[in-house]
Amino acid sequence: MEHDTSRRKIEHLELCARCHVESRKVSAGFEDVALVHRALPGISMNEIDTSVDFFGKKLAFPFLIASITGGHPETTKINSALAEAAEKVGVGIGVGSQRAAIDDPKQADSFKTVRKNAPNAFVYGNIGAAQIKEYGTDGVNSLVSMIDADAIAVHLNFLQEAIQPEGDIDASGCLEMIEKICTAAAVPVIAKETGAGISREDALLLKKAGISAIDVGGAGGTSWSGVEVYRARTDKDKLREHLGELFWDFGIPTVSCLIECKVAVPVIATGGVRTGVDIAKSIALGAVSASAALPFVGPAFNGADAVADALRLMEQELKASMFLTGCADVKTLSQTPAVITGRTREYLTSRGFNVGDYANKEIL
Repeated sequence: MEHDTSRRKIEHLELCARCHVESRKVSAGFEDVALVHRALPGISMNEIDTSVDFFGKKLAFPFLIASITGGHPETTKINSALAEAAEKVGVGIGVGSQRAAIDDPKQADSFKTVRKNAPNAFVYGNIGAAQIKEYGTDGVNSLVSMIDADAIAVHLNFLQEAIQPEGDIDASGCLEMIEKICTAAAVPVIAKETGAGISREDALLLKKAGISAIDVGGAGGTSWSGVEVYRARTDKDKLREHLGELFWDFGIPTVSCLIECKVAVPVIATGGVRTGVDIAKSIALGAVSASAALPFVGPAFNGADAVADALRLMEQELKASMFLTGCADVKTLSQTPAVITGRTREYLTSRGFNVGDYANKEIL
């Protein structure tokens, strides 16, 4: 008999593949960020180095395939294609929530295939903050061992939990448990939002708890509240459909999160990242890497080569962005000026941030 968690995983993947699940009224904010063009770049585009070191692994460019799926037999081929592409291109990859493999050990192969097909890549595991109280530190370390992970993400998806009928809506004690996991985990711990963003207040709490990185998971990309709307319609659950519609665009946009989360821990830009230009803007605003999931769902159904092609296109877009800003490497890109305008500037100013700082960096 198919377990509820496993069934939910394949439902989520299918909905992301065939339905519009992105934010409708809120953008990630990348259109409000301008990189300062250099008419005299002073470098050769062919000699630009996009590589970075990321938690002990070298990435060909600062990008991760964000957590997408796993936990159902039909997701194995998708994770295999994603992992094979990550290995070929030289980027990192995360798995979807491994909760399904705890509830039903038969589903572990859908996650193990990632390390099998990406033996040298940076791979991170994944479990929800709502579940760590139940599984404890030993359970989390077992998830790391399952896929020989280089890090473990604890995802913060309480917006989705509040919408879905099976949702775990008890957030009490999660921060304390995250602190315990940070102390006992065999690998670095990444705090990862899933589409509603992380504020300065929570970033400071997570830093104090000992997390190794913050994945902002801001609004403007995939809306998991939106995903739950489609499930609610199928189930004819009017209350859940109403809640999902109401909170479809709820949260802090990604670009604003990048500024909110500058608390002296590495930050990963996720949420509406769709091009290499978005990656460049993220790095200029302080991120150590960017990531995305939804753009690779469709290609993954067509195999590893299609995913690799999409990744290489992003890499070339990033390289062109670096050339046009005179940045020979990612370190220089992280120091290049960026101008923040529009709604993003208004939001950040109202929150008390001095956004002018990002336009006044020394031009190298």
